[in-house]
Amino acid sequence: MGDNPDFDDEEIKEENICLDLGKTNPSKSVDLEEQIECTSIPNVNKDNTTTTHLYKRRWVMVFLFSSYSLCNAFQWIQYGIINNIFMKFYNVDSFAIDWMSMIYMLTYIPFIWPVSWLLDKKGLRLIALMATAINCLGTWIKVASVKQNLFWVTMLGQFAGSLSQVFILGMPSRLASVWFGSEEVSTACSIGVFGNQMGIAIGFLVPPILVPNVDDMDDLAYHISIMFYITAGMATVIFILVVFMFQEKPEIPPTLAQVQARSTPPEEYSYMASILRLLRNLPFMLLVISYGLNVGCFYAVSTLLNRMIIEHYPGEEVNAGRIGLTIVIAGMVGSLICGIWLDKTKTYKQTTLAVYLMSFVGMVVYAFTLNLGHLWVVFVTSGALGFFMTGYLPLGFEFAVELTFPEGEGTSSGLLNCSAQIFGIIFTIGQGKIIDHFGTFAGNIFLCVFLLIGTIMTAFIKSDLRRQKANHLAENQVASDNDPTHLQAA
Repeated sequence: MGDNPDFDDEEIKEENICLDLGKTNPSKSVDLEEQIECTSIPNVNKDNTTTTHLYKRRWVMVFLFSSYSLCNAFQWIQYGIINNIFMKFYNVDSFAIDWMSMIYMLTYIPFIWPVSWLLDKKGLRLIALMATAINCLGTWIKVASVKQNLFWVTMLGQFAGSLSQVFILGMPSRLASVWFGSEEVSTACSIGVFGNQMGIAIGFLVPPILVPNVDDMDDLAYHISIMFYITAGMATVIFILVVFMFQEKPEIPPTLAQVQARSTPPEEYSYMASILRLLRNLPFMLLVISYGLNVGCFYAVSTLLNRMIIEHYPGEEVNAGRIGLTIVIAGMVGSLICGIWLDKTKTYKQTTLAVYLMSFVGMVVYAFTLNLGHLWVVFVTSGALGFFMTGYLPLGFEFAVELTFPEGEGTSSGLLNCSAQIFGIIFTIGQGKIIDHFGTFAGNIFLCVFLLIGTIMTAFIKSDLRRQKANHLAENQVASDNDPTHLQAA
């Protein structure tokens, strides 16, 4: 920098002050605008223009991620949607099968902290390899569990899947930030979440078709093994693709915010200091709780969907799966629309609040129409519920990144998902017990109350879009450096 005529002595002095501050106390957070203004953009070519580049390979990265996220999410719900069939095969009660879903939530809570640290320290490729390897191992364990006395083995395979999920849920926002431009980052995050939602959709649809409710145990074991073999084959192929094709990051960063992020020396980053700063960020903590309430309700509805449908529509296991499919497909459409909308408008607070409010309204309508005796009504109300409730997922991720920049995306996403898993367990157990004693209507109203609380909390979140500020400040710096008046003065 000292030999560059485009930087005057005052700029160099300001930069050195900032560097000295970082050396003196690297764990201390500097105000965002001061940090951006003091940090010069390091990736500058001879013409004094900051270099950013978008690679076509970014679409391969997000496709690979979506594929292994899909495979893992399929396994989350494959037991719950045919709850009664697995109860009969393994001779266990419904609560034991509910735990095949809740194990995904429980495992996440203690393991997200070391995994978030790994994501920040080691990057995307190692996390992707570990996710796909553990997921693949879990699917083959399940293949070996198709005997009536081996429930503990199938639970072990499901635990492996739940451990793999810890390496997956926090990646969409990080992958989008590392590989995609500022005008498409929300859309990319939505596509990343899209894979997870597609996996849940297939998990709702396929198991009732592959595993019919038959009384012959040998025949039932055959159908279950077919489902497990198909899953294991897919997981193996995806693992091989990730090994040979998944790349850590592009050679040239896609945005000025990423240029700045790469300029921070690794030794100046403290994971625990980052966590503490996030916990002191009031808007973000409000989002953490409200996100957990919304997604926790989705987890409860998904886990208990078979029980709710069968109670009012006996023998409709296949339609229960189709209703679940409707919820998720509608949510996938909602996710993509919301992602594109955010990229166009940057109205994070307004969009998040509107979608949250409609999730509450959708849950109320679903609760009051479930017992009317008309399946087509359930399909319509479930689709409306899914459009907003599942469509909220990428909104939460992207709003969190905006509120917490320049903290690591994996850390903020990890806190969001940890909140979702905690509330998911509480709501699934709570709603299940209420359904057992008071029926499905009371159980659904129980969730409505918490969605109303989450809507109110979202309204109080201050819209502090730090990543947008970082991009604007960096762009202004580059424009100023390229200004002929500025160059002449220099």
